[in-house]
Formats: sequence, C-alpha cells, structure tokens
Amino acid sequence: MTLIKSISGIRGTIGGVPGDNLTPIDAVKFAAAYGTWLKEENRGKDQLKVVIGRDARISGEMIQGLVIQTLTGLGIDVVKLDLSTTPTVEVAVPLEHADGGIILTASHNPKQWNALKLLNHKGEFLSAADGARILELAEAENFEFAEVDDLGKVTLNEAYIDMHIDEVLKLPLVNREGIKAAKFHVVVDGVNSTGGIAIPRLLERLGVEVTELYCDPTGHFPHNPEPLKEHLTDISELVVKKKADFGIVVDPDVDRLAFISEDGEMFGEEYTLVACADYVLSKTPGNTVSNMSSTRALRDITLKHGGEYKASAVGEVNVVVLMKETDAVIGGEGNGGIIYPELHYGRDALVGVALFLSLLAEKKIPVSELRAGYPAYFMSKKKIELTPQIDVDAILSAMKEKYKDEDISTIDGVKIDFPENWVHLRKSNTEPIIRVYTEAKSQSEADTLADKIIREIENIVSIKS
Repeated sequence: MTLIKSISGIRGTIGGVPGDNLTPIDAVKFAAAYGTWLKEENRGKDQLKVVIGRDARISGEMIQGLVIQTLTGLGIDVVKLDLSTTPTVEVAVPLEHADGGIILTASHNPKQWNALKLLNHKGEFLSAADGARILELAEAENFEFAEVDDLGKVTLNEAYIDMHIDEVLKLPLVNREGIKAAKFHVVVDGVNSTGGIAIPRLLERLGVEVTELYCDPTGHFPHNPEPLKEHLTDISELVVKKKADFGIVVDPDVDRLAFISEDGEMFGEEYTLVACADYVLSKTPGNTVSNMSSTRALRDITLKHGGEYKASAVGEVNVVVLMKETDAVIGGEGNGGIIYPELHYGRDALVGVALFLSLLAEKKIPVSELRAGYPAYFMSKKKIELTPQIDVDAILSAMKEKYKDEDISTIDGVKIDFPENWVHLRKSNTEPIIRVYTEAKSQSEADTLADKIIREIENIVSIKS
C-alpha cells in the first residue's frame, strides 16, 4: 500500500494507515492544504470557488465527500460535477470563473488507487512552485477553518460533460458534416468509468454508430485500466466481430486515448498524437511539443508540415509550459494524451476523438492504412519495481556515466539518444517504479534494448547491495 505526495497532487491506495495510504485523514489534510493555498493566493477576495469532479472508481464518492466538506469548512464554495472526466473539470474551471479545481482520479492506476489532482484558476495543473507550497502547508497542518456563518456552499451541476462536448463541437477543425456523412461505426471501451458516459455521447452527436463495451460507470474495471495492448483483447476481438471502422479506448478519467484498427490491431497509443497532429498541422501549420518519452514520429510529421518540434520533461505541466513558450498548435504525451490549445491546455480524449474522426472523414481510408502511412517506430515500455532501499539517483548517475559518450539529456531522468534508437530512464511521479522506455525501428530491437538496460540496472543494484 502506498501514498505518493508530489507537486502534482496526492495519490495512494485506499485504506490502511494515515501517512502511508490515501486514508480519509490524508484526503482531508491535503484538501485543507489546497484550500489554504487558494486563500493565500487570493488574499482580499471575498468568496472563493472550486470545481470538483471524479471518475467512477469505487472510492470516488467517499473521497469526494471528504474533499468537498473540507473545502466548505474553509469557507470555500464548491461546484460539484460528480461523475466527470479530467478534461471536463479543466474546461469547467474557467467557464465557472472558479479559482481552482480538483479531479478525484488515479488515472490509469487499478481500482484500489485514488488521487487528488489539483488545478489552478485556468483549469491547468499547478506549477512546481505552487505544488511544493501545498506540500509545505500539508506538512505544517496549520489550517484555519471558517466560522459557522461563513461556511462554503455546494452547487451540483451535472451538465458539464454535455457542455464540454458543446465546446469540442464548436471547434473549427472538427468536421461535423464530414464525420456524419462518413457513417462510421465505432466500438468504445470505457473501462466502466466516466469515459463510458462521455465518449458515446460525443460520438452520437457526431452521427457515429456506437457499440458500447464496458461503458457502465460502476468503477469495477473489467481489465487493467491502462490502455496497453495486453489489456485490450476484448475490444480488439469485438471490433473485428462487429466489422467496425475502429475502436476507441480511454482510461478511467478520459485524458488518455488509444485506437484499435479495423483489423483488431493496435493503432498504437503513441500514434494517437501523431495522427491528430497530422490533421491539425495540415490545416494550421505550426509547432508541436511532446515529452521526451514520446515517439520520434511526431518530430517527423511536424517537420513534414514545416513546423518545429520540441521535447519537454515528462508530465503534462511540463508539456504545457513548453507549448506556451513555442506557440505550439498541438502537443501532448505519447501515452495517448492530446493537448489542443484551441480548447484548453490539458490532455483531452474527447478532442482527440473529434480530430481523429475529422482526419478519417477527410482521408477516406481504413485506419490500418492510415497507420501504415506514418513513420514506423516501435516502443517498449517496461518498468522496474522499487523498494525503499534502492537509490534511484545513484542508478541514473551510473547509467549516465556508462553512456557518457552518447547524446544524453538529464532534463528528466536520463535519456540516451543512440543514432538508430533511444532509451529513457526515469523515476515515476505516480508509482514506485523506474520507467524504462525505448524506441527503435523494430519491436524486437526496442525490446532487446530495454531488456539490456534493465539487466545493467539490476547489476548496478546487486553490486551496491
């Protein structure tokens, strides 16, 4: 059981001992720290407002109640979206003219996890400095709650998924007529969370025929909720059985997006951003950004359209900062996260679906053929489980020294760029693991490189122990 406190929020497993897990006491403490930070940031403002939404995981209602009552206890008003998506909360914050937002979701983590993901008044994830201040406040536990006449009020608004869809459909590059005319048939795997609400609604409004798979938002995930090939056999089989045009897979909070081609094969979550960027750049040339664990294919597509590509450290907030600095027209992360600034600076599967459908309606080719037209890179995404005794910094330093003659970046962990492939090693912000990502011109080469690096790390650990 684990509790991870980071600048992006607090994430942990439900139950157990306070301080070691995400217990009610921890939820209250960190909600109080966030509310106290908001009051610091808005001194002199009479009344603060925060938007709260959650995915469908089993612990969501409990954590939501604790967080909402803590904020109202601080004298802060709350707009409760209840079942929602991460990008929906991000869209709702500025529409509500709110001072911040909290999304209660552990994203792709299994059902025993939950988290408080924290937003600023723009509906964007907090800066490192703001996140660090909230951690300080949580540690100090120096909170001042409101007197009885000054308690905050709660307003329920369950319309925001539809309002979010409205905002997506208003985007000039979403070709509503072309999509409707194409008469697409799509299978949707909502992993029994809020994607099962949002994605079918969006598709129906675009005139797309929908076959639903695991779209009942019970929070009982029918498979590992991370949208990787090994977890998606059911939808792959159903796409072929139903002779659908393709399949759509989202994670529990709907900020990650993956596609299944009509032949049941993975389109590749790395290529979600590549395809959406190809469409956007063809209409609005410009720059792109992804993180340094993402495929080189985005760089290739950007250069083809005459733009400039930049890589940031891993993490949505880092991608967004670099997108703003470079005026990127689209960006995101290779885990299927699409960030389209025309709507908002946050990963958004709904925007990704609408842009992808617009591209397919224009190309008039099968999804497998679309994928075959992009640069062919293959990734391996592996991990090493951590124990408290493992010194991650020492491991990364040793790997940096071992490969000092190669092209190395230490912006985020250690990335080693070889002429024909690369490896990126970094400690996860959300799980007690070292991520080992590699990319090469074939899957076997990527897997072989990853296994080689893992053996070298295990050797370093055994020597040190």
